[in-house]
Amino acid sequence: MDTQTLWSEFERLWANLDHYPWLSSVLGLIVLVSVALLAGHIARIIILRVTKMLARQPALHWVSDLREHKVFHRVAQMTPSLMIQFGRNLVPDLSDNGRQFLGNLALAITIFVLTRVITALLDALLDIYARTNYAKTRPIKGYIQLGKMLLYVFSAIIIVATLIDRSPMLLLSGLGAMSAVILLVYKDTLLSFVASVQLTSNDLLRVGDWIEMPQVGADGDVMDITLHTVKVQNFDKTIVSIPTWRLMSESFKNWRGMQQSGGRRIKRSLFIDAAGVGFLTDEQEQRLEQVRLLSDYLTRKKAELKSWNEAQGNVAAMSANRRRMTNIGTFRAYALAYLRSHAMIQPNMTCMVRQMQATPQGVPLEIYCFTRTTVWDEYEQIQGDIFDYLLSVLPEFGLSVYQQPSGNDLRQGLMNKINPPQVVVED
Repeated sequence: MDTQTLWSEFERLWANLDHYPWLSSVLGLIVLVSVALLAGHIARIIILRVTKMLARQPALHWVSDLREHKVFHRVAQMTPSLMIQFGRNLVPDLSDNGRQFLGNLALAITIFVLTRVITALLDALLDIYARTNYAKTRPIKGYIQLGKMLLYVFSAIIIVATLIDRSPMLLLSGLGAMSAVILLVYKDTLLSFVASVQLTSNDLLRVGDWIEMPQVGADGDVMDITLHTVKVQNFDKTIVSIPTWRLMSESFKNWRGMQQSGGRRIKRSLFIDAAGVGFLTDEQEQRLEQVRLLSDYLTRKKAELKSWNEAQGNVAAMSANRRRMTNIGTFRAYALAYLRSHAMIQPNMTCMVRQMQATPQGVPLEIYCFTRTTVWDEYEQIQGDIFDYLLSVLPEFGLSVYQQPSGNDLRQGLMNKINPPQVVVED
């Protein structure tokens, strides 16, 4: 069929349009949809250009967030469905059922697009809130996700009710009978929502906190807090996703208090070989008196011991009846004085050197103090320097660190016992 024939057939149909009511309805629908799409395109151009000019104003910087999440773009997408909904009465020869169906379909599309507009608006509001000072202490991402989830559920109910031309309350009443199934399906969601409320209201977790949760392999900084999961980036750069409800049902350690206090604790022991522990000789006392950090301590301690021994009378002449200074006690006093004089040790926090219960590995001397910094690498550098020095200064007090013998030490000792070294005596 050539073009001339087609045009002749069209002219014949147009002349007899009254005899084909369905044809006028189809043409009316085509015209209505075309006008609606054209109006939607024009509305989108106008809205986007106007909002682009508004976004240039410093006081309206939030308009840029709305544009970035395509809030205005989706608002413009509502224009075609609204025009079809209100212009369906202009379509000629359209039956009542067809008119009702067209109106319900347009309304369902409008509700769907409106749902997308609200979700985009919530995302934009979340970005705006993220720039405030309350974002880290009071994250709302979980609430936004829950709101979007509820919005999707209710929108789906209303859309289905609109398409089948029934009241939404009829479908909502059916949800009551399915409440047990819903609670089972959304159990983790409900648990996570309650946990999110508790975490936020009690300020137990913030974005950027360093948390430690060994049972799930988490030891790092919190990257994101959502309704269902908390994302943690470990120090080895791996990422762990923890279900939000587990943070309330199980324990975790939050290092935020340490970071806010301005000091990080050093708690490590030196295991002193018990074989080297003993009283200080007069020669050792005289030599240690030259140590600047010990001069005041030795002067005060010697006066205290002399006074106590004199008060005991003649019985104090026996060694077992006299109080004397020990090398381990003097070293403990020296280590404490060294820590208190250290420039990187926090003076306003607990600082002590205490002797713990003796073990098969020696006598533990625990160093307990806080550094002035909470930065990890700086903290490790300070801790390493302190113990390097204390280990090196131990021989000055006649002490040594306990070290378990290796296989080579045992073999060498056994060989020396079997074949003792020969002593050459010269004539």
